[in-house]
Amino acid sequence: MDRQDVEQVRRQAAQHLENYRATDGVNDPTVLILTTTGRRSGEPRSVPLIFGRDGDRLVLAASLGGAPHHPTWYLNLRDDPKVFIQVRGERFAARARTASGDERGRLWRLMVSILPDYEDFQARTTREIPLVVVERNDW
Repeated sequence: MDRQDVEQVRRQAAQHLENYRATDGVNDPTVLILTTTGRRSGEPRSVPLIFGRDGDRLVLAASLGGAPHHPTWYLNLRDDPKVFIQVRGERFAARARTASGDERGRLWRLMVSILPDYEDFQARTTREIPLVVVERNDW
């Protein structure tokens, strides 16, 4: 995935974000809105993402379509794990962390069952695609 492809993904995400907010995501049952704090700007940064459910927890894949680098949203939450989530009309504070070990393997299978393209994305890059576990939290 080259720089032009990444820019295209960003433009599509911005349009998707606008549509999701306008409809509270009624047409996107597998998508949520993640809001992080920009690690440089300190400003809120929102992005629509496909998610999985693991009990009460939400799971996100920081794939960026198999780009050679992590998505900005992942770098932001790695620096500050306090996030806001919108799932359809529900909004709440949460804490995010990166899955590892056996947990990551189990959650990877979950995410691939939701979007099989994740296997292709992983094959495109030398980095391990991080999986993020999000748990509701009042901070």
